[in-house]
Amino acid sequence: MTEEDYKNGQVLLIDKPLTWTSFQVVNKLRWEIKQQFNLKKIKVGHAGTLDPLATGLLIICTGKQTKQINTYQGQIKEYTGTFTIGATTPSYDLETEVDKTYPTAHISESLLKETTQQFIGEIQQKPPIFSAIKKDGKRLYELARKGETTEIKTRAVTIFEFEITKTHLPKVDFRVVCSKGTYIRSLAFDFGNALKSGAHLSALRRTKIGDFSVDNALSVEEFIQQLKDN
Repeated sequence: MTEEDYKNGQVLLIDKPLTWTSFQVVNKLRWEIKQQFNLKKIKVGHAGTLDPLATGLLIICTGKQTKQINTYQGQIKEYTGTFTIGATTPSYDLETEVDKTYPTAHISESLLKETTQQFIGEIQQKPPIFSAIKKDGKRLYELARKGETTEIKTRAVTIFEFEITKTHLPKVDFRVVCSKGTYIRSLAFDFGNALKSGAHLSALRRTKIGDFSVDNALSVEEFIQQLKDN
């Protein structure tokens, strides 16, 4: 692709690596495109943040396509991943250490599958305190890391599909299809509560956004190589 192609607007599908922030991916691609074409500036943005501990599909828009970011963000998303049953963490994932443990002897495969049904449809969900949502001008995770607590309002989200794909307790693999704004970490926490136990998210991969699939995405390294080969 040419310099004009990127300025006129491209939709790039990137498979976000583990530990990278979504912003780091955007910065890296912007820098590489600027270097390749000796540009002073070019607009680059992403449609939907993935946490550093998640991998998978990140839609990156360049140039004029950045105006379409909200359209892509609003589309239905699919995730796969793993819940660890019997323990919770303050962040609802592996960012923080386990703070409480719970009994798991009563948990069977049939109970796990039955419990997923409680979450199908529109549900009220409380975002994690360790999230990028802003309250009074500050991101919630900034407050959480200082040990401060704050009231977080629930929000309506929709779970279209929720299935357990493999059980190897205390690990449970799942697949979820959901609306914009759904926190899979919160789903893990609420799922643990519904089991009369506890749970946290121990792996997460975004596999689809609308009609876009991670199967068609490039790694950051593959994109850079493709950019240089043009």
